[in-house]
Amino acid sequence: MRPKPSPNYLAGYPAALTEQVRLLIEQGTLADILLQKYPAAHTVRNDRALYDYVLASKDRYMRNAGPLSRVAFDSTLHVERRALGMHTSTSRVQGIKLKTRREIRVAAVFREMPPEFLCMIVVHELAHLKEREHNKAFYQLCLHMEPDYHQLEFDLRTYLTYLDATGKPLWQATGAL
Repeated sequence: MRPKPSPNYLAGYPAALTEQVRLLIEQGTLADILLQKYPAAHTVRNDRALYDYVLASKDRYMRNAGPLSRVAFDSTLHVERRALGMHTSTSRVQGIKLKTRREIRVAAVFREMPPEFLCMIVVHELAHLKEREHNKAFYQLCLHMEPDYHQLEFDLRTYLTYLDATGKPLWQATGAL
């Protein structure tokens, strides 16, 4: 049986950039760079706190979007399957009305990450409420909600590459290691 190939979180980025990340991991300096840039983990630990956090962002940037029925951390979402978050919309007929139920699920790995990374995934999933596809309008909406969206996504992907290579998380519930 062959070993499962490691996910390439930096696919699509220039080869020189991915090589630089690989070298930083080999030299053992990437962890220090990430910890300097993002010193502590966020304080959103449970589903209720996550719901409040997402609702505050939604109310700030997307008041006209439909209500959210559920927001939760989901331990069944795996970064190996390229699922950091998930949004679902389910419609059903109730009497003569059509009821829509919208949910956002965030991978449990985000429980112990910096607030910037949590913000990035929440912005991404909220943007899917208006734009289903990853198109220009989708990314413009992400940038409207979080001006550093692209940098945060790259840094998150860099951290996931580090985590995959070393197996050593950098943040814990109490803050930086």
